Amino acid sequence: MAHRKAGGSTQLGRDSISKRLGVKIFGDQKVQAGNIIIRQRGSKWRPGANVKQGEDDTLYSMIDGIVKFARKKVRTFTGNLENKRFVSVVAEAVVAVKAKAVKRTAKPASKK
Repeated sequence: MAHRKAGGSTQLGRDSISKRLGVKIFGDQKVQAGNIIIRQRGSKWRPGANVKQGEDDTLYSMIDGIVKFARKKVRTFTGNLENKRFVSVVAEAVVAVKAKAVKRTAKPASKK
């Protein structure tokens, strides 16, 4: 009968699978209702207009539109103002109207 000493347990050799967290749809990109914008743990990013936060803190779009990222000062429970990051979705029609307004107000360069 062959004898071999028991191989003890090792302290190495463990690794968890990656959770694939992070921004999935970036600023000024089109998004459909229900699309995941950001997967996160905790509220690193906060939901803005037309964005909801899921049970696992995932941010997803409520309407079809364009993703916008912004920083806003928010008063915390201690009364301090802190910069927080927000994600919003703006309807494409609103973006198109604003773009036309900017073109109309822009003055053409004068020729000399």
